[in-house]
Amino acid sequence: MKKPSLFSLTLALGVAGVAPAQAQSLLELYESARGYDAAWQSAKAQYDANLFRAEQARAGVLPAANLGAGVTRSNFESTVPQVDRGITSQTATVSASQPLYRPANFATWEQGKRQVELAQAQLAAASQDLIIRVSQAYFDVLAAQDTLAFVQAQKTAVAEQLASAKRNFEVGTSTITDTREAQARYDLVIAQEIAAENDLRVKKLALDALVGKPDVKPNPLALPATIPAPEPVDVNAWVQQGEENSPAIRQARTAVEVAQLETEKAKAGHKPTLDLTASYGVTRNPGGTGTVPTTTRSTTGSVGLAFNLPLFAGFATQNRIRETLSLEERAQADLEASRRTVAQAIRTAFFGLVSGQGQVKALEAAEASSLSALDANRLGYQVGVRINIDVLNSQSQLYQTKRDLASARYSVLVGHLKLRQATGTLLPEDLTRLNALLAK
Repeated sequence: MKKPSLFSLTLALGVAGVAPAQAQSLLELYESARGYDAAWQSAKAQYDANLFRAEQARAGVLPAANLGAGVTRSNFESTVPQVDRGITSQTATVSASQPLYRPANFATWEQGKRQVELAQAQLAAASQDLIIRVSQAYFDVLAAQDTLAFVQAQKTAVAEQLASAKRNFEVGTSTITDTREAQARYDLVIAQEIAAENDLRVKKLALDALVGKPDVKPNPLALPATIPAPEPVDVNAWVQQGEENSPAIRQARTAVEVAQLETEKAKAGHKPTLDLTASYGVTRNPGGTGTVPTTTRSTTGSVGLAFNLPLFAGFATQNRIRETLSLEERAQADLEASRRTVAQAIRTAFFGLVSGQGQVKALEAAEASSLSALDANRLGYQVGVRINIDVLNSQSQLYQTKRDLASARYSVLVGHLKLRQATGTLLPEDLTRLNALLAK
């Protein structure tokens, strides 16, 4: 019997490790996605709108000025003396005011500052989400490419085994069962190849749609891959980072501060207000007035203080304070819930990453063992102590292990990013470090 060509198997398996022409790095595709992805563009526009909305809150503590002008025409009649004529009156007034003591306005201004912090946290969350989506789509394509390459390599190996079974049957050294088993396994691999080709096509379309470029070719993972362990190795240290940096916790903490300031605004309903006011006006009568027949012009100017003290508002202020205190308690509860959720997400991501790295090591050992088992079954088949189905099963086990190993590696790489996302420390620079593990 003819032994399957090791060169053909090596060549087929090497497809997954060969960089395609004009491949693009993960960081390049992320930059492309920032300029194209609709979800990111929406988040950026919302961030800009939030900044402008926060700036509006400052208007309540800045001076306000107004210009007013008017022209009136009236008819004046008098019997003693006998007067009957039209009178035109032209007026122009400039007025200004400056809040001196308005607790509600100053609380609103402080809320505006918190809105800026909230907008920054929301944009950070959107940026990290985009990094994860691009990375996941990127490695989904690589995993689909590897799966197709392994299926095609398995098809080559099964085809050689089928040809060997047919030759052995023709010379009478094996039964028709071996040929039919090999044919059934070959037909199954053909079906798997069709599914793998379609899956790769779908994954490529998803990546193209995300980054706004057609026929994207990502850089494959450089083999052998050395994937670092999470640093620090203590999960509690990661939880502490999340408490300080998580966008979700930052938003919840800011919401508490906004709620507290809302209570201050409500309490301001009992407090007085004091404004500095000034005005300057000109009145001109081109045809005179009812008593003065010649053109007249008068000016008035004033500077003063406007004081207002609320006395009674039908208990609206008291109930507004009770409402805001309840909303403040809700914000505190939401903050605590956010802290617990983030801590749980960090622990889940951390232990998932550690488990994934363990799986990679186990699958690497399983790959070596499966290859040894395949070689042993081939040799046993040649000397007659193994049957065809043993070789076919060993081939299936080897290629399934290779697919699982490739998928586990990609999951660990994305797991590193998801752990940093959970702690709120994920930055585009992390993609630069990840690029170092990819083939150039």
